[in-house]
Amino acid sequence: MPKGRHCGVSAKTMHILMLSDVYFPRINGVSTSIQTFATAFLDQGHSVTLVAPEYPTAFDADFEVLRVRARPLPFDPEDRLMSLTAARRLAPLLRGRPIDIVHIQTPFVAHYAGVYLGRRLGVGVVVTYHTFFEAYFEKYLPYVPATWLRWIARRFSRTQCNQVDAVISPSRPMLDKLREYGVRRPAAVIPTGLPAQSFRVTGHNDFRQRYGLSDDAFVLLFVGRVAFEKNIEFLFAMFENVLPHIDHAVLLVAGEGPALPRLRNRARRLDAGPQIRFVGYLDRATELAACYQASDVFVFASQTETQGLVLLEAMASGLPVVSTTSMGCGDVLVDGEGCLVSPPEPKVFAERVIWLYRNALRRAELADRASAYARRWSAAAKARNMLAFYEQTLQGGTSTGRVSRQTR
Repeated sequence: MPKGRHCGVSAKTMHILMLSDVYFPRINGVSTSIQTFATAFLDQGHSVTLVAPEYPTAFDADFEVLRVRARPLPFDPEDRLMSLTAARRLAPLLRGRPIDIVHIQTPFVAHYAGVYLGRRLGVGVVVTYHTFFEAYFEKYLPYVPATWLRWIARRFSRTQCNQVDAVISPSRPMLDKLREYGVRRPAAVIPTGLPAQSFRVTGHNDFRQRYGLSDDAFVLLFVGRVAFEKNIEFLFAMFENVLPHIDHAVLLVAGEGPALPRLRNRARRLDAGPQIRFVGYLDRATELAACYQASDVFVFASQTETQGLVLLEAMASGLPVVSTTSMGCGDVLVDGEGCLVSPPEPKVFAERVIWLYRNALRRAELADRASAYARRWSAAAKARNMLAFYEQTLQGGTSTGRVSRQTR
């Protein structure tokens, strides 16, 4: 197989082209991962260009973002569908950039545009498999037989991953799933790291005062997209088991998403409802750190995480975690290292929360361990791992063998 025009290029001079169907101001884990890696790449002397949808609200980035014409989706107004034709028309413009590799972040228009642009530019193409679609489909299409949904999700994922040169998974369990699906491309496990600001301590923290939380409230915090696959109703059931033992406990839900109206209505019908608070989206650069540091325990029970980055964010702020370990959460969590792991049973989960409340010294020890453990997951280190994988991919040539390549 002929050498690519960028094979052997030093990582010191890389220009990465990313494509995604979502990016800020749309808030989710993929947007966060893109920004975290791109910022770390810039800090290490590289260049990044991102192709992403247009949104009604502007967002300023520290790197080049090429916005593509997009229309809102009727069933999910938060998201927008890019024009594939418009994305493909970026090829002449991108030829003027010294692109070394194409990195696809999402499996919709961005995937097909990324494969096309990789071929037109004569460079390798990698994809990060961020989303466990097999579980997502079952949450959003409950009236379709689960066996059909699993077959569709697996076939879709296998086909897309085998179209590119290499695959990145945020966790080992997710990569094991892809291998089970029949994905045979070279692959690596590279989670998103934590930027340095994740570890900063807020000085004057008036978060409780601003959100009407009493000084003696025992705050259980969930942060994330308020979506059905996040299993927030499990946390409601758990919280109902907590309240008889900690009558001044509060369950704080920070985030927005499609399940928010249903969850608000559900909370109103519960005896625990008055002590379940929804505070919406919190700005990552300001309010979110204060929220973490004003809380007592982080609680999490998502069944679909490919990594569980929010768990690390909580621990970086010195917040002990109680969580189940479905999918990628198992790669992040080590029982006793800043967290207590629970089986997916609300009563047992609640017992761990109650134990932490009653053992303030142990809670403080877990908080110290949480921050120390999270420092192992720095964004700079994960970016270096990603760059090394890019190099490895480029040295291996492309999967299709159909790319017309040129020397620089």
